Amino acid sequence: MPENLDGLRELLRVDLSDSSETCWTDADLDRHIGHAIRDLNRVAPREMKADGLAIADPASRAIDISSLDGLINVVAVEYPVGGYPRRLRHFECWGDTLTLLTDTMPEAGASVNIFYTAPHVVDADSSTLPSHLEEIVLVGAAGYAALEYAAYVADRVTVGAGAPDRYRAMGNDRLMQFRQELTALKRERSRALRAGELWTEDER
Repeated sequence: MPENLDGLRELLRVDLSDSSETCWTDADLDRHIGHAIRDLNRVAPREMKADGLAIADPASRAIDISSLDGLINVVAVEYPVGGYPRRLRHFECWGDTLTLLTDTMPEAGASVNIFYTAPHVVDADSSTLPSHLEEIVLVGAAGYAALEYAAYVADRVTVGAGAPDRYRAMGNDRLMQFRQELTALKRERSRALRAGELWTEDER
């Protein structure tokens, strides 16, 4: 599994049969990889857990969540922590503040676990993509790259006859596959959430 953007780009070049770097620059492919990752993040972002937060002192229902880097959405809040089954509380978010919707005031200084989603990140140093999502990103990036190249060569006589149609067909096929994969991912995550019974009885 590639550990950074360079590795992912190399695999994309292999998928596109462009190891000689004839059709796409590194910047082109990096842009298409980024496009595919943004699409993926709308459906299957990183699943994160923040366990370093605590109720304020003096006690308050409001919790500062500005430290949650890249926060997309808060999924669940556990308070108090460490019980079985987990005690997951109702809450609301506004800006950088999460408010516990409890009838009783929480205990000052008590720990809170927050389960949330954040974007996947692929850069020169690292990648947060697991292998199965990596393959999906490569399909999407190849689709975007092929469509861009089809438009680029459409009016150029130096390119072989039929090349624009060939790349356009490849791009549309890859993007159709990419969107099907994203739809399947969305369904799988919805089923997993229901099967896991994320929400426990909330005694307010």
